[in-house]
Amino acid sequence: MYLVRVLSLIFLACVPVAWAQTIRVDTTSGHATNTFRPTETLGAGVDRIPLAATDKIFTERMIKQILSAGWQMVTYRQNTELYVEAWHWNPKGKWSESGDRGYFVGDTTPTEFIRHSFGYPLPHAGFSRPDGTSYSRLTDGDPNTYWKSNPYLSEAFTGEDDSLHPQWVVVDLATLQDINAIRIHWTAPYARRYLVQYWTGLEAMREPTKGSWVTFPGGVVTNGTGGATTLQLSRAPIPARFVRIWMTESSNSCDTHGSGDRRNCLGYAIRELYIGTLTPDGAFHDVVRHTADRSQSNTICSSVDPWHESSVINDRGDQVGFDLFYTSGITRGLPAMVPVAMIYDNPENAVAEVAYLEKRGYPISYVEMGEEPDGKHTLPEDYGAFYLQWAAALHKLDPKLKLGGPIFEGVNKDIEVWPDAEGRTSWMGRFFDYLKSHGRIGDLSFVSFEHYPFEPCLLQWSELYEEANLVRHILDVWRDDGLPKGVPMFITETNIAAGSDESFVDIFAALWWADFVGAFLEAGGNAVYYFHYIPLGESLGCHGTSPGTFSLFTMNKEYEIQQPTSQFFASQMINLEWVQPGSGEHHIFPSASDIRDAAGHVLVTSYAVLRPDGQWSLMLVNKDQESPHPVRIAFHSDGSNSDSHLAGSVDVVTFGSEQYKWHTDLKLVPAGGSADPDGPAVRSTISAGVDTIYALPKASVTVIRGKLAATPNPAKPT
Repeated sequence: MYLVRVLSLIFLACVPVAWAQTIRVDTTSGHATNTFRPTETLGAGVDRIPLAATDKIFTERMIKQILSAGWQMVTYRQNTELYVEAWHWNPKGKWSESGDRGYFVGDTTPTEFIRHSFGYPLPHAGFSRPDGTSYSRLTDGDPNTYWKSNPYLSEAFTGEDDSLHPQWVVVDLATLQDINAIRIHWTAPYARRYLVQYWTGLEAMREPTKGSWVTFPGGVVTNGTGGATTLQLSRAPIPARFVRIWMTESSNSCDTHGSGDRRNCLGYAIRELYIGTLTPDGAFHDVVRHTADRSQSNTICSSVDPWHESSVINDRGDQVGFDLFYTSGITRGLPAMVPVAMIYDNPENAVAEVAYLEKRGYPISYVEMGEEPDGKHTLPEDYGAFYLQWAAALHKLDPKLKLGGPIFEGVNKDIEVWPDAEGRTSWMGRFFDYLKSHGRIGDLSFVSFEHYPFEPCLLQWSELYEEANLVRHILDVWRDDGLPKGVPMFITETNIAAGSDESFVDIFAALWWADFVGAFLEAGGNAVYYFHYIPLGESLGCHGTSPGTFSLFTMNKEYEIQQPTSQFFASQMINLEWVQPGSGEHHIFPSASDIRDAAGHVLVTSYAVLRPDGQWSLMLVNKDQESPHPVRIAFHSDGSNSDSHLAGSVDVVTFGSEQYKWHTDLKLVPAGGSADPDGPAVRSTISAGVDTIYALPKASVTVIRGKLAATPNPAKPT
């Protein structure tokens, strides 16, 4: 229905050669920048979806339409950790305590078909504004609730002194406040040794290298006794916005859940925090807002105890059951990347999950460890401690498992954190060093991260000029951070921005996708996963006037496909036209154009692959909104005295602004608009020669595919 239309057009070399600019492809033997197989490289991600959508989307008809975009392998995205929830990948399992509470381990026995799975909010959370609707127990005004750190970061599990994994809470007071006192209502286990500090910069969490933590003169405690503790931090008030409690030694006394499980007796726990001034008459003036909702004073914490209970469940969002996921057809029968929850879980549950999948005979390509630790401000050494515990347990089950992470949020630069004792601020560099210092770098089989390069609501057409350099840069950053040689780099979630708007359904999206995938692979990236594979409808985007969707299709309220978006057609251009579908080996060679605007922006980018069928395939992205560009294509090898060219039958496939145009109409609910024309791409077959000139329409993606004229020194892939 949405396949590329075959036209009886002939591409004529009707433009004088002198007017044409040149695309140059370096075919020199040994110059290939990357080698890949589509079935291992070009994938898509399946995330948590509304429970009401599952049965409507996971149908044979719907899956067939989704697969027609051409994406191959699939990654299962684990969303519960963004909500600070424990994931029950199997609804059946065992609790560590009676009454369906404590720590949960799913059942490994394949019996009932797992169609749905859910997250369980953690009652001892210390985040005020995670995804969802949860809030922090540190400033909720309830003396019966408390935050507690994760016991798996204690010496009993890490094998390292607790001072090497300090736990902390930060209170953001929103504006500078005069502070000279703090009241900490500890509960067990409490901190025996801790510091109370203030931040000297503007933003402690977003700009962790543009300031420093300074300990209040009265903020050093070396023999804490718990209970309600009031500290006079300084004689005169000190202006501060961010206040941190840095805990390095625990009482190891047991929390309200008792001594039956040692995890209840590890880490640190605080019922409520009060920050402000202590006046000479002994009165405490608190500036913290205490309320059991997200309008409370914002707190951030180092970790959260994954203890929870069955009575509190988030069943609005469905982590699609593994049996449905693997049997629906969405994976094409290919090995899938699966996650294990880690930041808010226990290693036994991770092992049980993989054991279940293996008993079912479901193929696993890779295992991602946790989800977005940078977004939860997990320090790299803490993530490393989790990683080593989970890796040891998983490899005990199956030594062949390929494990990796850390699954960063979409970033364009190095992730920085507060300096350690040696002044190091690179999150990834410190994570690599942690694994190396423990002799366990071999447990890292891949590095994964997300790519959402632009800010939603602020996009301009000129952003297209930046994408190729952005994705190349981030790969270089991980290499500079110490990425071990031979460890592949995967982008396991990606789209234009973290929030959708009209750019997602405009022709902009098609050009961005082609440019991004081509640049990523040319720069040495190893796998990319489209997000979101499952169509879920549109949001109204910026200010309610810029509708967009992450998906391949627009939908109605009943989760029925209405029409394909520009991202769908871009997907087909990449997966069905540029590369040869299947598992054949492709070699990508350097290519470039000399087409620039007056400001020096490259207007046409080029990505050249030598396919298994012997054809050269060029994906050319013309980012010029106003003008087409005629081009010649020259293939140069250092071993040849002259350039070569495509000869004989050549396929030319184009998708651009002449084939697709989005029209916003907020009266169309829920789509917010429609596309007309709405594709498909146009195709022609020409007979090419040395003088052939190819016209690249304005704002378009064009794939040109054929074989080279005979040459005495053909390129040989490396």
